[in-house]
Amino acid sequence: MSDLVLLLAIILAALVYDFFNGFNDCANAIATTISTRALSPRHAIILARTLNFLGALSHTAVAATIGKGVIDPKYVDLPLVLVALIGASAWTAFASFSGIPVSVSHSLVGGLLGAGVVAAGFKILVMQGIKKITIAMLVSPILGFLGGLLLIVLLSWFFKNSAPRKLNQHFKRLQILSAAWMSFSHGMNDAQNAMGIITMALVSYGALATFRVPLWVMIACATAMGLGTSMGGWKVIKTMGSKVFKLQPVHGFSAETSAAAVIAGMSLLGTPISTTHVISTAIMGSGSSARLSAVRWGIVKNIVIAWIVTIPAAGAVAALLYLIVQSIF
Repeated sequence: MSDLVLLLAIILAALVYDFFNGFNDCANAIATTISTRALSPRHAIILARTLNFLGALSHTAVAATIGKGVIDPKYVDLPLVLVALIGASAWTAFASFSGIPVSVSHSLVGGLLGAGVVAAGFKILVMQGIKKITIAMLVSPILGFLGGLLLIVLLSWFFKNSAPRKLNQHFKRLQILSAAWMSFSHGMNDAQNAMGIITMALVSYGALATFRVPLWVMIACATAMGLGTSMGGWKVIKTMGSKVFKLQPVHGFSAETSAAAVIAGMSLLGTPISTTHVISTAIMGSGSSARLSAVRWGIVKNIVIAWIVTIPAAGAVAALLYLIVQSIF
């Protein structure tokens, strides 16, 4: 297989990956808004895909981390990049159709690690970048939980004398703004992953002398994510929007606002994180403000197990595929 054909296959696989990213993570931006009926599903998806697209075009700091900060580009070849993408996409697709909210970003990190170690050994790992991602992976869900909890407590105290029905009507309108910010921040972080992979492949192929994300790559990845968001992973939306906690508009606003703040901050630092982890824990924090039993912890346990399994599962698929590719070619 020629290098040009491999490059084209990588670009296509990266766009498929971004499609499933939008498909699975559509729930991150709009599940709470649909659950509280702040927006109809159709209007919520239009809002999400539009703001996803704009967020994806806002910067490329996360793309640089994915492209240079997980595995060393000097050891990277095109088959490695391709199988890393296939491993990440396979796990994401399985989780999406099973209604499991997983980290699409961590799927890609797992795919890169699995294929990279098999291809070149542990010398390929960029430990500084992996440490950065690991710290963010642990810290960002905690920040999401605390943000959701503290914001709902603050709002409950501030509006303690307001009639619940009137308060919910106000926060239904405010949820449109919080969903818009959540969608924009999601595009800022998650759409960058495929941009980083395609740019890595272009550098490996020799089409680019240095790591710099071309505008056409940004637009293509933003469009692919928008299409995935338009399709909507409805099983995941149901899990996020109603199975973890029965949300009221004030809870949805608190969860979306605190999660979006965490995601936007991490994106500006160039750190790829799990938007799924952050919004999930923000919902848990907001829901547990009244009483801990309000959160369905059995569902939470299943979600956490999926989080833990994601990196090794995607890594194992990518590693196996690389071994198969090596034996064939």
